Amino acid sequence: MNGGDKILNRIKSDCDENIKAIEIQTSEKCDEILADAKSQAEKKSVQIADMAKKKAAQIKATSKSSAELELRNILLKKRRAEIDKTVDGIRDYLLNLGDRDYFEFIYKLAAQLKGMSGIIIMNSKDKSRLPKDFTDRLADAGLKVEISDKTADIIGGFILKHGDIEENMDFKALIESKRGELEDYINHELFSE
Repeated sequence: MNGGDKILNRIKSDCDENIKAIEIQTSEKCDEILADAKSQAEKKSVQIADMAKKKAAQIKATSKSSAELELRNILLKKRRAEIDKTVDGIRDYLLNLGDRDYFEFIYKLAAQLKGMSGIIIMNSKDKSRLPKDFTDRLADAGLKVEISDKTADIIGGFILKHGDIEENMDFKALIESKRGELEDYINHELFSE
């Protein structure tokens, strides 16, 4: 082996050692980069999982709140329907009383106006079926009246006109004026726990 070959072998040997050192450094650097990337990916994965859990909890809470609100609205609507049905039932009950019971109820209404006098106006149906002693019974209840020749556009009951003042004892008006009390009573009777 001559001197040139020795130099070439030495250069080749030094290059091989440098290549091995570079390969080792490169491998270590790759392992380091991969380990760091794996660590970053795990952290990001945990963050994404946490965000997904929070989002799922938010969606669940929102859905629960929406469902509770919807249920409350359904219950309120049902309650309102039951109250309306009951109020309508009261009105229908009064309107469908037999003549005797119907006018007994009218006398009770008249007693609430005790001491007043004037002209009583009724609807045409009630006016056509007045008992013979109607004004006498009203007087017994404390109400001195004459029966008007006119009729009123009311569903039942009567209107007492004394001077410029009218006392509206129409069933519809009476029920509406007492609706709040009726609703409280119905709520208590039907829906109290």
